[in-house]
Amino acid sequence: MLRLSKLTDYATVILSFMAREKAQVRAAMEISTVTGIALPTVSKILKLLVNADVLISTRGAKGGYVLARMPEEISVAAVISALEGPIALTECSISHQGCEQASGCDILGNWSLINQTIHNALESVTLADLIRPVVVPEEVLIPVSSLYR
Repeated sequence: MLRLSKLTDYATVILSFMAREKAQVRAAMEISTVTGIALPTVSKILKLLVNADVLISTRGAKGGYVLARMPEEISVAAVISALEGPIALTECSISHQGCEQASGCDILGNWSLINQTIHNALESVTLADLIRPVVVPEEVLIPVSSLYR
């Protein structure tokens, strides 16, 4: 099963909060209080996001953190990469040196194709997409005749 770490999950919560007020500088303590994420965890995530150029930090009495770009320009892939490292399903998607079977592997290209497809999908979803309200249809009608095929 593919699963992101809690830190990446928390990062999306933090960034979603910050994206609602794009230009607002936020202190780590405020982010912690509003999101309910422990301050040491918030601080760790903020540092990783600054290092990945997703956030900008400013020092001083009115310092804090702000998005480095508009929410429409920050992809989910960038957020995941900032916390998890390169997006890869298999070790060979990153490097051929970690696999003893690389020289005789017939499916290496296929893993690369799968990996690139997932990366492209994550790249196409932005922080702005994450904060949009989800539209759920009130009622889904399924014709009864389709159940008997």
